Amino acid sequence: MADLYETLGVDRDASFDDIKKAYRKLARSYHPDVNPDPKMADKFKEITAAYEILSDPDKRQNYDIGGSGFGGGFSNAGFGFGDIMDAFFGGGTQRGPRPRTRPGQDALIKVEINLREATFGCERELNVDTAVVCSKCGGSGCANNSRPRTCDICRGRGETQQVARSVLGQVMTSRPCASCQGFGSVISDPCTECAGDGRIRSRKSIPIKIPAGVETGNRIQLSGQGEVGPGGGNAGDLYVEIVEIPHEYLVREENNLHISIEIPMTSAVLGGVVVIQTLDGDQKVEIKEGTQSGATVVLKGLGVTKLRGSGRGDLIVHIDVAIPGKINKEQAELMRKFAQARNEDGSKVQIHRKSDEGFFSKVRNVFR
Repeated sequence: MADLYETLGVDRDASFDDIKKAYRKLARSYHPDVNPDPKMADKFKEITAAYEILSDPDKRQNYDIGGSGFGGGFSNAGFGFGDIMDAFFGGGTQRGPRPRTRPGQDALIKVEINLREATFGCERELNVDTAVVCSKCGGSGCANNSRPRTCDICRGRGETQQVARSVLGQVMTSRPCASCQGFGSVISDPCTECAGDGRIRSRKSIPIKIPAGVETGNRIQLSGQGEVGPGGGNAGDLYVEIVEIPHEYLVREENNLHISIEIPMTSAVLGGVVVIQTLDGDQKVEIKEGTQSGATVVLKGLGVTKLRGSGRGDLIVHIDVAIPGKINKEQAELMRKFAQARNEDGSKVQIHRKSDEGFFSKVRNVFR
């Protein structure tokens, strides 16, 4: 019996991928559909038998230690426990050829948007590298309007059967045909563009409308925009996952927005009106007399659009009062007179229970 490694032209320490690659290369030369010479048909059977042994870890191990694999007759040593389980629990049941045309896989792509786009919605043009139907063969995988031919090895069954003797008796197992890879047919004249797969990699543009109110983690499903399956099968779906980029000074909390502003001590005492920048342009904020640091002003309907529902959240303005660090003599004298007018003694204080740090206090500390 010829050395199986020499038959496939690989080293004894060749990997499974090397063995598979060598077999495919030889099969393209010796397959009966390609080379009608009867001698070549025998050669093809020889390399197929070698591949069936060397591509199976158990059979290859048995062959390496001096066994016959399954090519030289029945051998208990060459029949593994996995083959016994296959035979008794459904592995030997004929499944028939697997279809060349199969559904494509779903795909996921992440898209970054800013807070304004999340609030009002937007439209994007996505450039996606994916599998599309081969335009040259229309997905058939065959060149020159040819069609796949029935495999001469498995006769279209997509499987080859093997009888072996074990401690449990004689059993029959089925394996995908190594010649046609289980398809039951062979493409003797494959398309030069897709190499018989029926699809090619290409970049395509996909328009997408992102609804108002989305946030990080939301996914948008685009049916039929995923990868085309082998043999030009139906395309899977494309899922677009939203990633919202943090705003420079606006902080989102569900549908509400928060902004922190700092006003002079005089404005806090006397009150007034300040102007802040929002997603809706400049907005006036009324500061009441005697406003304390930590106070809030709510601007209704200036938050994020509600994704499921109507209307928008609110914009909550958090106010910090700036205490001057240094003042001149004239300002210091005015402050002393102010304190005297209010009968305020700097040596007396009021003690209060310290409240828990609020949401925006934490945010403010981060900004600082």
